[in-house]
Amino acid sequence: MGLHIIILAAGKGTRMHSDLPKVLHKVAGLPMLAQVIKCAQKISPQAIHVVVGHGSEQIKEAINDDTINWCLQKEQFGTGHAVQQTFANLKDEQNVLVLYGDVPLLTHETLQQLTNELSQHDLVILSAKLDDPTGYGRIVRDKKNKVQQIVEQKDADDNTLSIKEVNSGILATRTNLLKQWISKIDNENAQQEFYLTDCIELAVKGKHNVEALVCNNADEILGINSKSQLAEVERIYQRRIAENLMAEGATLMDPSRIDVRGELHLGKNVEIDVNSVFEGSNTLGDGVVVGVNAVIINSTIEAGTHIHANCHIENATIGRNCELGPFARLRPETKLDNNVKVGNFVEIKKSKVKAGSKISHLSYIGDCELGKDVNIGAGTITCNYDGANKHRTIIGDNVFVGSDTQFIAPVKVGDGATIGAGSTITKDTPKNKLTLARNKQVTIDNWQRPKKNK
Repeated sequence: MGLHIIILAAGKGTRMHSDLPKVLHKVAGLPMLAQVIKCAQKISPQAIHVVVGHGSEQIKEAINDDTINWCLQKEQFGTGHAVQQTFANLKDEQNVLVLYGDVPLLTHETLQQLTNELSQHDLVILSAKLDDPTGYGRIVRDKKNKVQQIVEQKDADDNTLSIKEVNSGILATRTNLLKQWISKIDNENAQQEFYLTDCIELAVKGKHNVEALVCNNADEILGINSKSQLAEVERIYQRRIAENLMAEGATLMDPSRIDVRGELHLGKNVEIDVNSVFEGSNTLGDGVVVGVNAVIINSTIEAGTHIHANCHIENATIGRNCELGPFARLRPETKLDNNVKVGNFVEIKKSKVKAGSKISHLSYIGDCELGKDVNIGAGTITCNYDGANKHRTIIGDNVFVGSDTQFIAPVKVGDGATIGAGSTITKDTPKNKLTLARNKQVTIDNWQRPKKNK
């Protein structure tokens, strides 16, 4: 009996005060809907059906997943009505799990536990006990602790409002039962909507076996309806990531001040200082040290490399035992071999730097190939753009480049060459020779420095 998962994501999210559909606001670098889908995929369902309404085309484009079955809820008449939009794709004998696109803290372990309960119960709902249950539907139990019904906040009396156990809205059942219950619900309530939660009372009246599984971690059921709640969920998610990283052996100088917006894979003995941000998919090898305020995006950093403070690294590959920064920037398609030093205020773009080379400070290296053991002096620039096209600079092994040098690409520098400081190189230079390109120094007699007019 296969499992089908329904994710409700049709709401407009007016309290977000944004033109962006609510479920596309990001949590840990991904749209919250994408986080829910990723979690759902971990329990290997036969199919995932996402119900969309407001901004449906924008949502489908952002998620960009051909495995998703998209179902349109043209008008929003409540959660029960939303689930109905998937029925054409469901067979009666299937198990079905209903999730929400704005509840991104769920774990696949909880979902697996919930669906496992279907072997013993007809309907399983996920609940939690909150100190402040405001805004949630309350789970009403009888004297034998059996679930009787769920009462929404706006329809609850004072006694019901005092109940701490709340409904997450997440439930698991069989398709034939879900269809049967939804066909019987009405919209006679304060919101005039068809509540999916009314199925619980119908199941009880039909003498079906109903169970409420209390979530071990109440944070998992937190929904997002405002920017304030979005920020709260983001911090919880980041703390969860930090705890997992430390459990794997990482040293975090302050677990509350790290942001992982994607996937971060670590070797042993990695150290990460405060306010570092990791976006996309990143890998840090054994013994890598990341300093304060680093931003690392879709990059691989091999063992023993030290990233000093305030470095920005994007789509780059860095070899072993390199040293970067502080204030270094590696732009896309940069590749550093082992033992490379990139110092402060150095920018490298679409270039390969071979082992042992040093670019210590205040330089721009773009569209360039540097050989082994090259030393680049301060203020060196590869002038790679002629106003229309990019051109490459090729620098051989063991080259020494003096400070304040400009290479006017395309140009090649032979192995072992020395380039005198202050040179503008416009032609290929020979191997093992000193090349200079300077105007003759002159002194102008009787010259006076300009003065400000009074």
